[in-house]
Amino acid sequence: MTPAVTVIVPGYDVALYAAEALDSLRAQTRDDWVAILVDDASGDETGALFDAAAAADERFQVVHHRVQSGLGAARNSALDLVRTPFVGFLDADDRLTPTALERLVGTVAGSGSDVALGAYVRLRPDSAGGYEAGSVQPWVAAATDPARVGVTLEQHPEASGNIVAWSKVSRTDLWRRTGLRFPEGKAYEDQIVAQQMYTRARAFDVIPDVVVQWRERADGSSITQHKGELPVLRDYLEALTGGIAVLDAAGQPRAAASRVRLILAMDLPPLVDLARVHVDDAYRRELGAFARTLSSRADGVALSEPAATALAAARLW
Repeated sequence: MTPAVTVIVPGYDVALYAAEALDSLRAQTRDDWVAILVDDASGDETGALFDAAAAADERFQVVHHRVQSGLGAARNSALDLVRTPFVGFLDADDRLTPTALERLVGTVAGSGSDVALGAYVRLRPDSAGGYEAGSVQPWVAAATDPARVGVTLEQHPEASGNIVAWSKVSRTDLWRRTGLRFPEGKAYEDQIVAQQMYTRARAFDVIPDVVVQWRERADGSSITQHKGELPVLRDYLEALTGGIAVLDAAGQPRAAASRVRLILAMDLPPLVDLARVHVDDAYRRELGAFARTLSSRADGVALSEPAATALAAARLW
């Protein structure tokens, strides 16, 4: 069987979770896939797990980095090896739902669009020492429900709120003809790329199906759990600002406004809570500068009380 889709699976020190990610690939109802597993110079057994998977199943190919390079570089090195019509992503500590590839590949292949995106839920630690999947959050549902085929950001600006790499399958040709690549050496490297995918695609599809379960690690090692660190904050704010800039440059004012509303509602309040007790004044100053850049764009936007309070506080730093 000729494979239709390549799934790129980067991993760094994720031996505790990688088996679940690989099992979720093996359990797919659509089996015409191959996977490129990128061991980003792990210090644990991640690389050995990847090698064992490839030895047992020819659909797996392994790339080993000698030096840790980050998610962006890991994904880019695998993109150069893709030979299938479609490509998707799965972080090695997350899980695909069983019908994820069937729904995503089937949708975009049938429509002729360049990208299909689906919903996702968070895996949080439970009281028994395992992980429990949550429900689809409102901003995720706004991007993916109801199903749409062959749309653009002008028609569906709320799609801009789906800013993760691993909720999508796209035509490999989109990456080739538009020069898409992930930023390297940065956290939150997929936020800008997501907006570039939407703005460079001829059309995209959305489906309400949950396609990925995204893990929030119990040991606190997920990058999203380190926003109190100044270097992580800088990458985070750069990604948020850069994503809006992509939408602005593409002439997508409705999508940019939708993205600003979501950042003010979802991203800014918890960052302000961290800043209030942070020991480093630089953290508050940099968050304040970011808030002031958003302030003029908030004119006429209906803000919730927490968002309005957070914006007012951050503008003063």
